[in-house]
Amino acid sequence: MANFARYFRRLMKHITEYKKLFNVEGPIQLAELKTNYRNLVKEWHPDKFLSGDDKAKEAEEKSRQITQAYEFLKSIAPETIAKDLDEYNAMLASSAMADFQHKKQILEVTFNNGMTYEYFGVPEKMYSKLCSSPTPFRFAKRNIFNAFPYRRAKREKEMA
Repeated sequence: MANFARYFRRLMKHITEYKKLFNVEGPIQLAELKTNYRNLVKEWHPDKFLSGDDKAKEAEEKSRQITQAYEFLKSIAPETIAKDLDEYNAMLASSAMADFQHKKQILEVTFNNGMTYEYFGVPEKMYSKLCSSPTPFRFAKRNIFNAFPYRRAKREKEMA
């Protein structure tokens, strides 16, 4: 349990840093996040700087960081989770796990419909139980899918 607490603190620190980058306090509001994202992208767009300039390299890195932070915060925003909840529950009711992997307390699950979700803070012990379960999907439905913070990572069709 100490590992979960440590991981959760790191995740929260990560979220706090992203929120600070976007000047967001309290719950994430998508409209505010989008406005701040656009302003930051305008400010740090690499094309604003000369190609050999040190600022251009900094802007390129900052631009990547801004985009990564935006995509992450957008995916865990309460509005996004609420909007996608019916689709998520329907997917759990009609799909099965095609594949799953665990790295640094993030469980990535790909379902047979091509959807991939990340579940944050899943301890190694829980992952071991999932792997050794005679019915992993049933175990995950009861112990993981609605017990850990999650986000939709990707859809196979979107990637193609």
